[in-house]
Amino acid sequence: MSLSKLILLNLIFTNLCLNTYSQINYPITKTIKQTDDYHGVKVEDPYRWLEDDNSPETKSWVELQNKVTNEYFTQIGYKEKIKSRLTELWNYEKTSTHFKKGKLFFSFRNNGLQNQSILYSQTSLLDEPIVVLDPNNLSNDGTTSLSGISISKDGLYLAYGISKSGSDWVEIHIKNIITKEDLKDVINWVKFSDISWKGNGFYYSRYDAPKNDKAFTQKNEFHKVYYHELGKAQSEDVLVYEDNQHPSRNFSAQVTHDENYLLIYGSESTSGQNLVIKDLSSPQSKFIPIVSNFDNEYGIIENIGNQFYMYTNFKAPKYKLVKFSLNNPAQDNWEDVLSEKVDLLESVSFCGNKLISNYLKNVSSKLFLHDINGRIEKEIMLPGICKVNSINSSRDDNFAFFSTVSFTSPEEIYFYDARVGASKRIFKPNTSFNSNQYETKQVYYKSKDGTKISMFITHKKGIELNGNNPCFVFGYGGFNISYTPEFRIDRAVFLEAGGIYCVPNLRGGGEYGEEWHLNGTKCKKQNVFDDFIAACDYLVENKYTSHEKLAIHGRSNGGLLIGAVMTQRPDIAKVAIPTVGVLDMLRFHLFTIGRAWSVDYGNSESKEEFECLYKYSPLHNLKKANYPATLILTGDHDDRVVPAHSFKFAATLQKANSGSNPTLIRVDVNAGHGSGKPTDKQIAEFADMWSFVFFNLGMNY
Repeated sequence: MSLSKLILLNLIFTNLCLNTYSQINYPITKTIKQTDDYHGVKVEDPYRWLEDDNSPETKSWVELQNKVTNEYFTQIGYKEKIKSRLTELWNYEKTSTHFKKGKLFFSFRNNGLQNQSILYSQTSLLDEPIVVLDPNNLSNDGTTSLSGISISKDGLYLAYGISKSGSDWVEIHIKNIITKEDLKDVINWVKFSDISWKGNGFYYSRYDAPKNDKAFTQKNEFHKVYYHELGKAQSEDVLVYEDNQHPSRNFSAQVTHDENYLLIYGSESTSGQNLVIKDLSSPQSKFIPIVSNFDNEYGIIENIGNQFYMYTNFKAPKYKLVKFSLNNPAQDNWEDVLSEKVDLLESVSFCGNKLISNYLKNVSSKLFLHDINGRIEKEIMLPGICKVNSINSSRDDNFAFFSTVSFTSPEEIYFYDARVGASKRIFKPNTSFNSNQYETKQVYYKSKDGTKISMFITHKKGIELNGNNPCFVFGYGGFNISYTPEFRIDRAVFLEAGGIYCVPNLRGGGEYGEEWHLNGTKCKKQNVFDDFIAACDYLVENKYTSHEKLAIHGRSNGGLLIGAVMTQRPDIAKVAIPTVGVLDMLRFHLFTIGRAWSVDYGNSESKEEFECLYKYSPLHNLKKANYPATLILTGDHDDRVVPAHSFKFAATLQKANSGSNPTLIRVDVNAGHGSGKPTDKQIAEFADMWSFVFFNLGMNY
């Protein structure tokens, strides 16, 4: 049989399958009469009842939706092949960036398919690692994960938070690192907290216990800072800081490296902090205010006596490092150590008596070594287009550990000796993905208003740009978060099949500083959607793909992005995957920590902001149209972006879709927003996601 006939038969078979799958019997979702008045505008909310995640009706609805979705996937013949290849790709040794506490070196390691990575210690880098804590033993199904750790300055005690089923709620436990014994101490109802040691205990932040049936939806208010002394009951913990006048404020407590000062950062949203400092050497000392508003970002990186070094974007949208004395901390007395530059300063850390700066230049990392006064001594060379994921160093030591990652190769770990200015790679993973066969390039395109946007494009070397390649575009664009080169192992299965993977650097993110971020917030949020739409159109116009071969994906704020893009341009892509998305922009602030997102979104309590939100809110802009094949992904224990967003969007979309493309929702049971999700659940979810993408783009596997 000729090749042309084989291709024709394949197309006929694919079309037949698509026609078959279009006959989906979706569960009937009841509607209720619910009308809200927003500044004189009447808005219907017929699926409000789905916001009650504990009701028998909602649970039944989830079961019926999952049944339909599972039936859809069982009929995709190559799903198990995709899952098998994902498992093979995932099965490689992974190691986190090392760090030192006391006399020990620590790192997280995973032998390949372990559900959770294990914390190890070493007395030297040449010694065999010893298990400190294996989170895989915390639950039978791997759904209990670590959610933050802190090791005492002497390296003797480990405080570790555990999260169950992906929830943001955390329990803190204590382990003796030397004896491996768990102490009886248990701290409950912790959320959005640091764990910071001081002497024989630590500072942490928590809420009052919620009502039992509202733990995953109740608004989080009145965050408080406590000090816990080892061996005592939580009821004896000392209340250190609270603010009864501002219920929505969150507080983060940190102790300086010398344990002489307590830093408390306050926040009202996802960006901007105030800061107070207390001298712990004097029990009667008062908190000294350093910053009283929430207009900028501040982070103390070190102190030498009462002189503090602080990373900030105050009068520096691309960040700088300043120092000040606690004797005279007024902002007029701050002194620049690293002044603002053209490139974004992502972080600064002490390494002995020197500084290591991490800059983002055109969305790729650059490292430099400075003397303590900020003068550059040398550049620390990195391997091409990559991202430095983490840098661990201390003023006590003249060395640092850092990791690099790219779109085509996973995280590698380096040891840097600041005394001689030399780096040595100490860990390189061995994967079954042949990185050498792929390339990444960075292109620039114009958005709707003419703004130049960067985009990374990764594909097999020598690919033909014929307008018919399957293409997958991933976006975020929010909360000052930068999407830089990163290795996502699940993307490898798409690249191996000839796909093109693209990541545009949208406004709202932090890739080019605070101005870039602000130009994608509140009533400028439409810029983010325009940037993403322009990226898709660029790929089509330049023959990378066609709209019928295009899939789009985003998580959380990126789920909002996909929901907005597919409702504004239903023709933009063949496949849309909004994951754990913020999709009801009129009510997001009423659940858990949602109000904190108002700095990026605004909220419907303001007439002006309501008008902006209502124009793009995905849930409220669904209308009769031929929508892309849509797979909505969420978790039933997501208490960051509550699953009601996805539930209501799915019900509305299934009713509004006038075409034959499937509109499915997959609700992961005992899963949250994504953090700490066990490996087997991740592989299962990605197997479904990629099967959905492959099938609906007409790809064979």
